[in-house]
Amino acid sequence: MDASVDAATPEPAFELLAPDEQTKPLVLASPHSGNRYPAEFLAAARLDPRALRKSEDCFVDEIFAGAPALGIPLIRALFPRAFLDVNREAYELDPEMFADPLPPYVNTRSPRVAAGLGTIARVVANGEDIYRGKLRFSEAVRRVEQCYTPYHNALRRLVEDTRARFGHAVLIDCHSMPSPGLGDRDNRRSDIVLGDCFGNSCAPVVTETAERFLRGLGYTVSRNAPYAGGYTTRHYGRPRQGIHALQIEISRDLYMDEATLSRLPFLTVLTRHMHEMVDNVAHLPSTPLAPR
Repeated sequence: MDASVDAATPEPAFELLAPDEQTKPLVLASPHSGNRYPAEFLAAARLDPRALRKSEDCFVDEIFAGAPALGIPLIRALFPRAFLDVNREAYELDPEMFADPLPPYVNTRSPRVAAGLGTIARVVANGEDIYRGKLRFSEAVRRVEQCYTPYHNALRRLVEDTRARFGHAVLIDCHSMPSPGLGDRDNRRSDIVLGDCFGNSCAPVVTETAERFLRGLGYTVSRNAPYAGGYTTRHYGRPRQGIHALQIEISRDLYMDEATLSRLPFLTVLTRHMHEMVDNVAHLPSTPLAPR
């Protein structure tokens, strides 16, 4: 997966990998694996493309690309996370990044904004500032209208159509996480973190099934620490209405060289395991997942 440069904001904003017929009540999303960098964004950035790519969930869309073969749709963003983050509210923005005042409806006080990782991030994953100068709020509006809104409109339709067809829906939001030790397996957190907003975004059986299967393959798995689930998990997960959302974070040093952003041989094995894990969740009985 090599980063590409577009002369303008990528069109379309996302790609839907759909099966010929959806046969399972699941929807998969990869919001941070996009790697199409608008030329004007690169011109405004003080970082080179490789540094900007540190925020990408490299290869995550590839890891879960087998979903359509299981009868499950996968939606993936094509724009990069450093350009716009759809796993946030539409307007979580740092006022210090903008030359003009922000409207009252903008959330300027969220923990994500404080960390520099709002809808339009101030920093990349390693903490380096992205931009040379300040942005105009009109630029934030443009990005939301061209990227954020189309992505979430499509994801919402997928989830609602799935629930209408099967009586319930399970959304798996797919991510990767940097390893603190940059490849030192003795100095990092779990292989995989499952986030269900501390049991609020999905029925317990969803998280338990994924965790049990992954532990059976030898992965170290934790729940909700340090990632309990982002905007997508919180916003879409409504178990009482029959919509369940689970976030999965995979440690990057399992499958890629984090310095060179290149694949490791285990990527093939991990892809097969994720395919099997998704299939296990897809075969859960409907009773505990139905609206209550």
